[in-house]
Parts: sequence; structure tokens; C-alpha cells
Amino acid sequence: MSTPTPPTLPLAEHRVSRPGRGVVHRWRETLIPTAREAPTDAESPSHILLSRAGYIRKLGSGIYDYLPLAHRSLQKISRIVRDEMDAAGASELTLPVMLPIELYAGTKRDVDYGDLLFKVTDRKGAVSALGPTHEEPITELTMAGVTSYKQLPLTLYQVQTKFRDEARPRSGILRGREFIMKDAYSFHLNVDGDGGLNQIYDAMYRAYSNIFTRCGLSFTIVEAESGPIGGSASHEFMVNAESGEDTILKCPASGYAANVEKCDIGPRPAPSKGYFVGDPSGTLEEVHTPGCPGIEDVVKFLKVKPQHMLKCVLFKVNSTPEDLAKFGEEYILAVVRGDHDVNEGKVKAAAEVKSISLADPADAIKKGFAIGFVSPRAAVGKKGVLLLVDRDAAISFDDAAGKAKFWVTGGDKKDYHVKHFNWQRDLGKDPTAKDDYLLVTDVRNAIAGDPSPKDPAAKLETGRGIEVGHIFKLGSKYSDAMGFSVLGPDQQKHSVIMGCYGIGVSRTMAASVEQNHDADGIIWPAAIAPYHALVVLMKHDDPKHLDAARSVAATLAAAGYDVLIDDRDERPGVKFKDADLIGLPLRITIGDKALEQGGVEFKARNDKGKGEVVPTASIVEKATAVLGPAA
Repeated sequence: MSTPTPPTLPLAEHRVSRPGRGVVHRWRETLIPTAREAPTDAESPSHILLSRAGYIRKLGSGIYDYLPLAHRSLQKISRIVRDEMDAAGASELTLPVMLPIELYAGTKRDVDYGDLLFKVTDRKGAVSALGPTHEEPITELTMAGVTSYKQLPLTLYQVQTKFRDEARPRSGILRGREFIMKDAYSFHLNVDGDGGLNQIYDAMYRAYSNIFTRCGLSFTIVEAESGPIGGSASHEFMVNAESGEDTILKCPASGYAANVEKCDIGPRPAPSKGYFVGDPSGTLEEVHTPGCPGIEDVVKFLKVKPQHMLKCVLFKVNSTPEDLAKFGEEYILAVVRGDHDVNEGKVKAAAEVKSISLADPADAIKKGFAIGFVSPRAAVGKKGVLLLVDRDAAISFDDAAGKAKFWVTGGDKKDYHVKHFNWQRDLGKDPTAKDDYLLVTDVRNAIAGDPSPKDPAAKLETGRGIEVGHIFKLGSKYSDAMGFSVLGPDQQKHSVIMGCYGIGVSRTMAASVEQNHDADGIIWPAAIAPYHALVVLMKHDDPKHLDAARSVAATLAAAGYDVLIDDRDERPGVKFKDADLIGLPLRITIGDKALEQGGVEFKARNDKGKGEVVPTASIVEKATAVLGPAA
């Protein structure tokens, strides 16, 4: 079930007013080391432009300095975050960065995070972790202070530096090892009703929508998997960007959106003859395929199309002996078409198991699976193996072609595949008969063109995005693991129910650049730009120009706008290139021609045309028309 989209609040109803003057800074009094060339390891637009424009500087692998321009932008994003979190009833605190490893004993997240978790050992031999998120410490803290349901609901948040030991840090601050994050946690007695998890979750959903709207970003809210944090329902907030690393699937008719891991597929018509039923396309033919364990290798070697391959992926069930006794499976063999990808979340849901991982090749070989050359037949006769077959792979008659379906799959021994595999003939038993070891279901990733799960008449479309926020319904996962319960109105102990809500603050800054830039540089949304306007002096040492610059800057600052004066001893061409590069919303040029007309040259950064002369007395009115009122 998806959470209904709560309406976002109109800006006029929720924006926190910040009356007062803007700031005026001079370029020569701050540090903005612009460069013509990007670092050699920079590939993404944000990494290239934030480096060239003097916002960030690499200190180590995945570790960056935030220079004054970046610091100002990050502070503005954080201010918007704090405004909306406070308005939603959350209280801010600060938790330690360094966390005793014993906190993870009950939740086992040191295992879930694995090598992503930074660990340090002090002089006494005590091991601590640098926090990637703070579910355990916030639960431990709240346990000490909350003992009754009358103290709930409670929502706490912080804005803090986090750490993840990424194996391959990339894209600058989009995927670094150190990053700035807002994380919030809510505590409840119930899921439904007043003060319940669902109510606060919806409030956070609205707050996040308001945050990214106020940041001036185009974004999509998608249904998502919970990942290593756990929990049930979750939504990601994705900044729309062509360079985004995540694929988003959207329904153009209903507005439904989900990431690849979560996206459902609408009803697919069953084959006319039913699943598995149909004559073979030919005699089963074994082919020697040396050094071809992957689909792409086999496709090239046998000169067949990927959609005629059966891709078989073997998973190990990561469960306790009690779970294995309950579910009965030790391995799951998932089968999809060769041009599709297996969806791990759907495999878990179909098998009704809590955790799976790709099978260890050595262990799987001992079990009788020829890894890299497995066919659906490998599940037959093996105790504790569940065979899950995707609907698009479970056919023997090709309705579109009007003939028997031609399948190629593994030969169940090293360096061999088979042609003309047939479900009805080659499983060794009737696959249409009810059998606990075999299930036809949806186990693949959705792709563009699939029917929408919300409107079967519509087709899913793809987009690209960058995750900047994620909200989770954690339930009682952490409270049960850590023994956090409170007395309810019935005087009985109840496990506390939790929610978790994260925003990547530094990631939001980078994502904005990914979305808003051109060949010349960054194009900042006004709300999170380090300054609203850049005043460029054509003659840095001309008293008349200096007086005009100070006057314009003071007038804009009095109206609440932040201003940077470029007072460097540089050629106008250099200043104009740097102005485009750092990307402030407005460029106001002080030059002789405009001053003779009683004005200044005014140009918006996103305006591709030439600037216009605006009377000095009208500068605030013109800035407000472009930027909106200063907040």
C-alpha cells in the first residue's frame, strides 16, 4: 500500500519570516579561488563546477573542504530544513559523532553496513563507529527519558556530519565519505490515530515537500525500499536531473512514481496457452560455451538475442534455523528473461523471507549448482530450493511470433548451455501442477513500457534523479532490538514505534547544481544561492564606481538581499566569466555608460540575452520581480 500524497502547505502559510538586512561582502575579503580547469578526477557537473567555482576543494578521498561560498549555501539549506522541521513539531539536538560499537550489538547493523561503517579504536582498545545515521544512539537516549505513553509522540532531529566508508567515492560531494545530513526520528505508541506514526510520517512528507520546494528544486517523490535502515513503508525525494544516478519510473496518467527497486508492474496478460504450456521449439541441444558465464558472453557466442535467454540467479536465505524451519527454503532460484534484471525485494516478498543475499559460489557448487551455467532444471529434486519464475520467462508459446518460444539457458555444468529449452518437457515434471517448489510471479525490475500498476492502460516512463531525502516507517525494529517499551494507558508495556527521516544537506547543494547549470557555470535558485546578487565593478579603483557599488549593495541589503561586490583588479572579461561560473542569480554591473544614464546594468543569470540598464532607484523593485521578496 502506498501512502497518499499529503498536500504541501502554501508557502505563504508556512514560510518563516526573517526580517532584517541582508549582508554585503567584498570578493577581496573572502576566499573564492575560481579556476579554468576542473580536477582530473571530476566527471559529474556538480563536481566539476563546484570545484572550478571555488566552492569545494578535495582534501582526501571522498573528503572535501567547504569554502565560504559553499558554506553560505549549506547554511541557507540548513535554515530552510530547520524552519520546516520546527514547524512540523520536531525539536533539534546534537548527538555524538563517535558511537560505541556496543550500540550495534542488538540491531546487528555493524553486519548490515559491513565495510561502509568507519571504525576507530582508542588507546584503551575500545572500538567506536563514526555514525552513518543515528537510530541506535537516539533510541538509547530516548529510552532514558521516556517511560510513559503520555510523553509521546516525540520527534527529534539534528544537522550533523556523517561518515560512510565508500569503496569508490565519486562525483565530489554527491557520494563522499564525509557528508552533512539532517536526520530525524519520531517515537509513537501507535501506528494509527492522533499522534500515531502515520500522522507524523505524513507531516514529515509535507515538510520535505516544502523544503525542496523552498529550495527551488524540481523533484519527484517515489516509493522506495528501506535498505539497511529497515522498516516498512518509505519514500525517496529525488531531484530531477539528467545526470542522476537513480532511475525513476513514473505513470503519466496517475502520477505514481517509484524507484527501480520498488516499482510494481501492472497486470500483464497471460499467454494464450497458459504458463509453461506449449511444444518445444526443437530438440534440446547442448552447446559448448567456454568462458561464457554471463548473458552478454553467451549472446555474442551463440548469436542470439537477450530476450531469448533465461537468466537464473541463485540467492541464499539469510535466516535463523527457526525461520528456515518455518519457510522451508535454504536457496531461491529466480528466473527472468535475459534482457531483464532480478529484483531482490520482489524475490524476498514472493518467498516470504526476511533477508537474502547472492549465494556464495563455493557453497552453491557444493549444493550442485553450476554457478554461471545454471538452468531452471537445477532446482528440481533439491530439498530446500524454491524456484521463482517471472511471468515473462514462464512461457513456452510465443503469442507475438505465433510459434513455440525459443529459449537458451545454462547447461548445469561448467562451460555449457542448452538451446530449445522447454518448460513442459525439460523440468522433468508437469510445471503447471500445484507444487510447493515452483511459483510464477513478478520478480523482475520494471522497465519503461511496462503497464502502470495504478493505471493498466498507461505505460511506465523513465526519468533520472538524485536522492536527497528519504523517510521510513521503522516500526518497532530498533525498539524491540534495544528493549525500548513504555507503559500504555492499559498499564501494559508496549514496544515504541519509530519513524526515521533523512535529508542530505550537502547532497542537496550538489544536486541543485546537477539540475541547474549550463556550459558557463552554475545557475543557483535564489533561496539557496550564497548571495542573491553580484555587483561587478568595471573600474575597481574609480571612486565614482565604488560609491555606486556601495549604494546599490546597501539598498539591496536593506531590502533583505545578500550581495557580493566584485572589487578585484581584474579585466571585465575575467569578472564576467567568473560571474557566470559561480552562478549568483543576479549580476549588476557598474559601468560608465549605465551610470551616465542614471542606472546600472542588470542581468539575471538564467537570462541568455544581454543585460538592461535599470535606474538605480528601481533596483530593489527589479530584483524583487526576478527573485521574489527576500525571506
